Amino acid sequence: MRILVTGGNGQLGSCLEKAASKSVNEYIFTDVDDIDITDPEAVRLGVKVNDFQYIVNCAAFTDVERAERQEDIAEAINATAVGYLAEAARDNGIPLIHISTDYVFGGDCGNTPRDEDTPVNPTGAYGRTKLHGEEAILRSGCRHVIIRTAWLYSEFGKNFVKTMMDLTATRRELNVVFDQIGSPTYAQDLADAIVDIIDNGKCDGNYGIYNYSNEGVCSWYDFAKVISEIAGNNDCDIRPCHSSEFPSAVERPYFSVLDKTKFKKSFHLPIPYWMDSLRKCINNLKSDEA
Repeated sequence: MRILVTGGNGQLGSCLEKAASKSVNEYIFTDVDDIDITDPEAVRLGVKVNDFQYIVNCAAFTDVERAERQEDIAEAINATAVGYLAEAARDNGIPLIHISTDYVFGGDCGNTPRDEDTPVNPTGAYGRTKLHGEEAILRSGCRHVIIRTAWLYSEFGKNFVKTMMDLTATRRELNVVFDQIGSPTYAQDLADAIVDIIDNGKCDGNYGIYNYSNEGVCSWYDFAKVISEIAGNNDCDIRPCHSSEFPSAVERPYFSVLDKTKFKKSFHLPIPYWMDSLRKCINNLKSDEA
């Protein structure tokens, strides 16, 4: 099979390329210079001419602060372009795997893990545009697997783990919020799961919306403490603080723990514990520095 992966230069796309290197299938990684997904004709021709059997959409406008100022651009990438991909998938009779976000759930709505039926109520531009992308897929009628994830990090690109490794290595003190709770997600774990789903034909009979993050729960403060400990940056005093101490135009979810029961039952895949995966990622980063 030939599989189109959009957003191939991002951190999840980069992890997918690593996971796909072991596959018997042919994964084609693209970015805007290859197929501009905001151009409907480019999407239509790109999918049809290349005879893809799957589309995996990792492309997204993920800068939540900038999305508040440039919602039109975020809408074009996170929603309108997703609609074009969904229509191309429908017209060619192929499945679309699309990556969404916990931000569709919005602000503080209790402390029960969010399952796929939890009402959506995004409070910012990023969440709104990502929800519009999900809705465009549903309207298209294409076969789809939408995966909502959260707190994504990896060895690639800019993310919380790499930032905390740098800051705890260079600062004596650091304040990190303790009143936002979630589950970190190692992008390599998610990428490995996506390749397993495709390569083993697990989409059939399992189309719909799913949640995926690593197992376990922590605050950003807890996350930062464990990052510094694994990285060996023990001289930085990390202190808990309230979100209100970091004014932002974005109202971030205060409790975005995702219930993965449906994913595990449908795809029969184990999900690693967040500290185990974090240790793998940091060890890889430190090995690259050596």
